[in-house]
This record gives sequence, structure tokens and C-alpha cells, in this order.
Amino acid sequence: MNQRIGQFALVVRDYDEAIAFYTEKLNFVLLEDTPLSEEKRWVRIAPQGEGTCGILLARAANDEQRSRIGNQTGGRVFLFLYTDDFWRDYNNMVSKGIVFVREPHEEEFGTVAVFQDLYGNLWDFIQQRLSINPFFGF
Repeated sequence: MNQRIGQFALVVRDYDEAIAFYTEKLNFVLLEDTPLSEEKRWVRIAPQGEGTCGILLARAANDEQRSRIGNQTGGRVFLFLYTDDFWRDYNNMVSKGIVFVREPHEEEFGTVAVFQDLYGNLWDFIQQRLSINPFFGF
């Protein structure tokens, strides 16, 4: 059996502000931006790198969805962004105004810090030690 997660939806307030944040601040790639109607677009982004899972930016369409923007997991870390060079990317992110809510520290599995995106979703930013997870790919 061969399965993988191809993408997941991230509820956002506005397509264009989300695209700008992820592409300009985190250096993600805009994979697709296709209008579906006057109100709805199919917008996909992904981190740079081979085999990465895409993110579908889903603009909130009602009050229930708007209430979840920035807090899709009840305040827990929601997303995990891996890197092959923690300090290069960390310094770049700080220079672009990314807010880190937990400073970098060493864990058994690697170097980790926690940042928030433009809506307040929490992300673990991680450089894993290869000896811990040989399937990581870096």
C-alpha cells in the first residue's frame, strides 16, 4: 500500500493576504490560484522542496468558519515545518518579521522553535537529527 497526504485545508480570512504572507515571509511556492466563482478560489501553496504536502487556502465562508481562523486546533501547535538548515531559515524568518512564541532550543530529535502565522496558528519549526528519523528526507 502506498498512501500520502497530498494537501489539507487551512481556513484563512483573505486569499491575497494569506498568499502574500506564505510566499513573501515563509518563501512558500504558489502552486495554483484558480477562480471557481466570484467568491471562491482554489488556492494551493507549499513549502519549497521535493515531495512536500500542499496547503489549500480556504477562505472562511460563514461565521462558524471565521471563528476557527487562527485557532483550528484549540491553541495547540497545528503545523510542522521542517528544514535542512534551521539557522539559515530561522534568521531569514526573523528578518521578515515572523513572530516566534518559543525560542529555538535543542531536543533529542533536533532543533525546534515555535512561530505563529499571520492569523495566530502555531507552527513547530524543526531541523531533525537524521539519526532519529531516517525517513525524513534531508
